[in-house]
Amino acid sequence: MLLTEFAPFIEDFVAGLDAGLAADTGSRLTNKQKYWLVFCLMGMLLTNSLCWAKFERGSLGKYKATALSWLFRKAAIAWGSLLSASVSQVLRRHGISEGVLVVDESDRARSKRTARIHKAYKQKHKPSGGYVNGQTVVLLLLVSGSATCSVGAAFYMPDPALKAWDKEDKRLKAAGSAKADRPAKPARDAAYPTKAQIALGLLAGFRQAHGGVKVKAVLADALYGSADFMDAASQIFGGVQVVSQLHRNQNIAHKGKSRTSDTYFNTLNPGVAVAMKVRGGKDIRVTAAGARLKVGAHGTKRFVVALKYEGETGYRYLVATDMTWRALDILQTYSLRWLVEVFFEDWKLYEGWGREAKQLDEEGSSRGLILSLLFDHCLLLHPEQTARFRQGFGADGNNPFTKV
Repeated sequence: MLLTEFAPFIEDFVAGLDAGLAADTGSRLTNKQKYWLVFCLMGMLLTNSLCWAKFERGSLGKYKATALSWLFRKAAIAWGSLLSASVSQVLRRHGISEGVLVVDESDRARSKRTARIHKAYKQKHKPSGGYVNGQTVVLLLLVSGSATCSVGAAFYMPDPALKAWDKEDKRLKAAGSAKADRPAKPARDAAYPTKAQIALGLLAGFRQAHGGVKVKAVLADALYGSADFMDAASQIFGGVQVVSQLHRNQNIAHKGKSRTSDTYFNTLNPGVAVAMKVRGGKDIRVTAAGARLKVGAHGTKRFVVALKYEGETGYRYLVATDMTWRALDILQTYSLRWLVEVFFEDWKLYEGWGREAKQLDEEGSSRGLILSLLFDHCLLLHPEQTARFRQGFGADGNNPFTKV
């Protein structure tokens, strides 16, 4: 199929996007902008990339790469509102009124020369054990009873000054320099917020744009397991449950005595075998234990749950802000966090972001990211996908989704 004819579901999606923009902001897309957006989404579908040269070839030269790039850079499109309008369309079309929000981040390796790739920095490359230059995107996903949908995203980059200070501080410390003789830690530049700060901004943005959606819980991994993040995330949604993870060596207090999580749950509160229901209605066997304990780093009581899947030798530890929940409810809700890994796998392989999406500068990266997430929403609204959701079936067409 060439880029000379368009799929009706993509045209319908862009028409809905235009209507959503008009309802949310009062602005509309021009006919040329709508046509260009349809063309780009169709190009991403056919080439699995965001590459103007490929789009030009796919159109048999009818549309030049320079013209397509010019519209990407110069067209007066309300980019800041596009993603929100797209999310609103998905929520409306699938009748989503409640769900669980999941925070996570994804790294993507880029080329060796990244001087003009927005917020690219040196990252650990897990497959090779070396280092690469890449980008990190903090993502916010909404997991509902029918679909998993990306609802917010932002780029992260460590503060270069703090990174340089940390490297020098470690060198001086290894050389035997006293702390008083080492440079003081510089203040963080506001232009380089932490991942937790970015995540809180995404959560607040979702609350403001989609306040009608009932958020039942916020889930995140151990990186976001600080008291500051968990308390702030809970308050954004009026005291909602927030579940994260604790490290095995973190201290918890039991009867006034401090112990590590591992020590407490392996000696004083060993787990028992329980059946846990996961997404799709499937029961799995796990070993679990829970207790309301004071977490030293948080300075307050939390519900701490130890969890061990079949075949695992050690516990992993969950921590929750709302202590009125049962341990089993916390476990089953947190199991939804793994759906973000499914999203990442699809997004990197099939939705244009992971392959040939190296648009230059902040403008290029941000708009390229938005286009990729729009394409993900567009696929969620494909007629066959919509029919499955209405029948109450998952992507495998077999198991009904289980409400949280």
